[in-house]
Amino acid sequence: MQIQAVIMAGGKGTRLRAITNDEIPKPMAPVAGKPILEWQIECLRRQGIHEIILIIGHLGHKIREYFGDGTAFGVDISYIEETEPLGTAGALSMLPGRLRAPSFFLIFGDVLFDIDLERMWRFHEEKKAAATLFVHPNMHPFDSDLVVCDAEGRVQRFDSKHNVRDYWYQNCVNAGFYLMDQSICSRVPVGQKTDLEKDILSAMIAEGVPVYGYRSPEYIKDVGTVERICRAEQELTSGFIAGRNLNKPQRAIFLDRDGTINRKNGLVYQEEQFELEPCAVEAIRAINSSGYLAIVVTNQPVVARGLCQIEDVERIHRKMETLLGQEGVYLDEICYCPHHPDKGYPEENPEYKIPCHCRKPDIGMLEDCVSKYNIDLAASWVVGDTTVDIQTGKNAGTKTALVLTGDSGKDGKYTAQPDLIAKDLLEAIKEITKYNGERI
Repeated sequence: MQIQAVIMAGGKGTRLRAITNDEIPKPMAPVAGKPILEWQIECLRRQGIHEIILIIGHLGHKIREYFGDGTAFGVDISYIEETEPLGTAGALSMLPGRLRAPSFFLIFGDVLFDIDLERMWRFHEEKKAAATLFVHPNMHPFDSDLVVCDAEGRVQRFDSKHNVRDYWYQNCVNAGFYLMDQSICSRVPVGQKTDLEKDILSAMIAEGVPVYGYRSPEYIKDVGTVERICRAEQELTSGFIAGRNLNKPQRAIFLDRDGTINRKNGLVYQEEQFELEPCAVEAIRAINSSGYLAIVVTNQPVVARGLCQIEDVERIHRKMETLLGQEGVYLDEICYCPHHPDKGYPEENPEYKIPCHCRKPDIGMLEDCVSKYNIDLAASWVVGDTTVDIQTGKNAGTKTALVLTGDSGKDGKYTAQPDLIAKDLLEAIKEITKYNGERI
């Protein structure tokens, strides 16, 4: 992966004045004893990126004085200076002639991250993308700019936080970290203030240029406020940040949906039927802070039975994400199987009445997540309300927990015994995370 990184390091950091005292630029604000920018450079260097271009502006000489040519930090640093603020994209017009590879990473200087960069680069190459945005769920999607992607990850549009959202939405946020084809630089007018998302990427999407969202649970956060820096310091020192890098095996809690996260109101195929279990928010909050990934794996044969369409299932899932996001919690992934193997019903949808590898207790959905997120199944759990869920966990080699909501294990389809029985999802998650996954 011979590629350069460009870091936009010209921010003033008005919200960090209590730390910077207007004497250093925002990317030099200290986090656990090092400037944000130094944490970024270290992460890049560890993964083989040694050529870095810093775009500096306000108090940029402070950055030059600290980093020099990068030799002391094991990298090669060069500089581009904005004499006046050019927005989030204006300085890209100065990059032609400085870039050697077809693509480059573009990073904003107030973002703390620890990401498997080669995995993101492979996604970018496989999709033949002109631009790839790192996207992820966050704890406050209701006041965040959202990215709307299709099933393949191709960006359809941006959903501004200023929109009146009288609709359900996916918790998918632009993290301010990009892989971009260098030809994009020619789209930026020289010397003009330009917004990357509104002026450049939105135009590319409208033209049909391939722009993709790379969804990952890895750690990446804007640390542009004092409160966020304090939290990031705790997450750094605890090892939480480094542990989320997908070059390390991940632990996941695979959650059934109906009867586990939401009330089992018969076959749920209309959004009005979807109601969260009373404990679901606090249970998922506990997963979010535990180091485990929260991943839904659900059979949705309502599509094969002709009760609804794929779009209806996805609308229900957007409702789930919206309701959870409003309470400050999120799911790292949602997987569902729309198939059912039994044929012969007049209303069925024959396209989905097929045998498959994704329908639980088969483990196709879990295997897809293993490939996508480097999950260690032996260190993971399946939690659900049926013996189908328990058998799924046994088939995958995970530990299993049965919750006494929904079917309470009374479906009687399998004889598999769970490792843990709990009254509801919250009790199960508390028990699973109590001993950091080492209880059983």
